[in-house]
Amino acid sequence: MQPDTFGERTLTDLDHARLSKLLERHLPPTFADLLDCAEVTSSRAVPTDVVTMYSRVEIVDLHTHRRQTLTVCYPADALPATGFISVLSPVGMALLGQRVGSVAQWLTPTGERGAASIAAIAFQPEATGDYAR
Repeated sequence: MQPDTFGERTLTDLDHARLSKLLERHLPPTFADLLDCAEVTSSRAVPTDVVTMYSRVEIVDLHTHRRQTLTVCYPADALPATGFISVLSPVGMALLGQRVGSVAQWLTPTGERGAASIAAIAFQPEATGDYAR
């Protein structure tokens, strides 16, 4: 379950550094590709419409039109039943670094395509001045 393409993504320097450490766990190459392809910017300069770590994101499924709120988090904090999804999950990887208005795409374990538009960011840590979470 991975995004089809990474397109234009923006990561904060702090998110990039912390996520790069996860690569020591021998994660899938697609995760490394995401980090390699992303534009990296300062946490203070990241636009408020970009999904960063611990952003609470409102998405709309393109197939079912179901609206859902998810928070992209590190694997240890993931609680899918409460909307906290791991950045290493297909959906988490598809959302990270995307902008409001973008379409996130991923593959399910059965090979089905998932897609959702990013309708809004209800909370982004950097937008509130939290640059060190």
